[in-house]
Amino acid sequence: MPRITFIQPDGAERTLDLPVGTTLMLGATQNGVRGIVAECGGCCSCATCHVYVDEDWADRLPPPEQAEDEMLFGTAAERLPNSRLSCQLTVTEEMDGLVVRIPDRQV
Repeated sequence: MPRITFIQPDGAERTLDLPVGTTLMLGATQNGVRGIVAECGGCCSCATCHVYVDEDWADRLPPPEQAEDEMLFGTAAERLPNSRLSCQLTVTEEMDGLVVRIPDRQV
């Protein structure tokens, strides 16, 4: 299983082995990762699963589709070029080693 690291705003890290085919949001919520609120449950309609993809990984992931791009305008924390919604990032084998940072707020 690919290993994904979630970094909290305070620098605390949590690395999870997530099954291929699950989303980062689902993996985070099922494993109690703080800061991923996921109010809509992964429907790409709330922007409360916002993460910052590590710069080394940003170009290695598929670009956001239109719905995700539009929803990112509604994030509580600053939208950055590497902002993504974790509900829209489906784990693949190629994501082994992915690092994402959780913003200081989701709502």
